[in-house]
Amino acid sequence: MTSTAVELRTTKPSLLLRMATWLISKRTPIFPKDASDVHGFLHNRKPPRDAPMPEAMRSKYQIEEWTAAGQKVVTIHPKSGPADWHMLYFHGGGFVLPMFKEHWPLAGAMVDACRLSVTVPLYEVLPESSYERQDAVADAAFAKLAETHDPARIILNGDSAGGHMALSLALRLARASGPQPGKLALFAPWLDVTMADEAIAAVEPHDFMLKTGALRECGKAFAANRDPAGPECSPLYTPAEELAMLPPTRIWTGRHDLFIIDSRSFADKLIEAGVDAKLYEYEGAPHVFMAITPAKESKDTMRLLCEFIEN
Repeated sequence: MTSTAVELRTTKPSLLLRMATWLISKRTPIFPKDASDVHGFLHNRKPPRDAPMPEAMRSKYQIEEWTAAGQKVVTIHPKSGPADWHMLYFHGGGFVLPMFKEHWPLAGAMVDACRLSVTVPLYEVLPESSYERQDAVADAAFAKLAETHDPARIILNGDSAGGHMALSLALRLARASGPQPGKLALFAPWLDVTMADEAIAAVEPHDFMLKTGALRECGKAFAANRDPAGPECSPLYTPAEELAMLPPTRIWTGRHDLFIIDSRSFADKLIEAGVDAKLYEYEGAPHVFMAITPAKESKDTMRLLCEFIEN
């Protein structure tokens, strides 16, 4: 990549990342790999449940539990109390899977590394719920935080579909011309639910977690009665004049992640729109690699995130 928006952080995966990736790849998949299996998976499953927060976190941090738009929200503060910066973090899962157990240590790692408070909406997922409910909890959670916290010191963040939610919230707030978040951080964001770029096919053999066909089916479920290729569903296609209203933005994506292609395109679009933006890439890293918190790549992500917040 020659784009000025892109910085390659590692040229080969660390041993720990390779080992963790191999172990994860041997687990039973939590989501269908074939498009034909998605409908049955979503409509024949037991009611989805969020992974509970580890009890050890309750003694390590200050924990608040509250609701926004009738949905559960958890805020994790440092032990010393609420921090100067506050992160509103949306977990991934293709809009259809609840909070994973791996998301909790990732949230804790961000609290530890950057000494900030992290709020995690445990939003209702599709198809049991709707995109309207997901937007509602995002809007309500930000509004609630902005009542007691300087919006300029709120950073929006999320991984995968959660990155989509963070970005979409930032765009809605920009269009509304009200209180604005200070910064936007995206971990392997899902930017085009139609997965239209043909270059994605070259990455797919290296991605053991994501498959294009299954993602497209989830994208259709998320879109509902909307155009999946429209900017409301696929923020990659947001007009430049709207992108220009976004706050400083940083993106982290592994090169063995299907979303790397759209992340590159989006980073270039942000730069062209005049946004302070950067994409950090990691060779051989899988989807949402930063959740492998002991790995060198995750620790590098935390360092860059802290620098982004502090500067």
